[in-house]
Amino acid sequence: MKVSKTQAAENREGIVEAAARLYREKGLDGVGVAEITRDAGLTHGGLYRHFESKDALAREACLRAFEWTITPLEGLEPPSSDTAPAAKLHTLVHSYLSASHRDHPGEGCPAAALAADAARAGPEMSEVFAQGVERNIQRFMRILEGDDAATRARTIATLSSMVGALVLARATAAGNPALSEEILATLRQQLAPDES
Repeated sequence: MKVSKTQAAENREGIVEAAARLYREKGLDGVGVAEITRDAGLTHGGLYRHFESKDALAREACLRAFEWTITPLEGLEPPSSDTAPAAKLHTLVHSYLSASHRDHPGEGCPAAALAADAARAGPEMSEVFAQGVERNIQRFMRILEGDDAATRARTIATLSSMVGALVLARATAAGNPALSEEILATLRQQLAPDES
């Protein structure tokens, strides 16, 4: 049965969305084509009508994953444009370093979920991942309302600390939940302390 162009585009979109979520949940090597297409409501063979290879799908899914934003995790409204940069930073850090984000990698930050996989996946995936990281740096700099070298350095340090803390919190959550919570709480206070 022939599928319309509209339906084909919807099918492709469903595959990319499913892959972006599943790769963040299970890693690039932790999910197969059959699981991705099943999650998208399609058959296994349908994937190769849309993508030249599983690697091509992984690259596109990784780019899609970087469209993720921090604030939906906690149901927070994005800070308004008239909110002070310190308040915006506080909201973002505390949302990112939350138990909800830690416990739902498929709905969260691709940098924390896929960095190690991307580093091992070769230069094409590394390039895609670098594009996503750079996009996040640029978005974060806009929140901090700066475009100079000092703001970029602060952004990179803050984002790197947040990603590292989330990775460690996820890695320790099952074995030592108290340590996992301590990691999140410590970095929240180090990066964006609550005002007393």
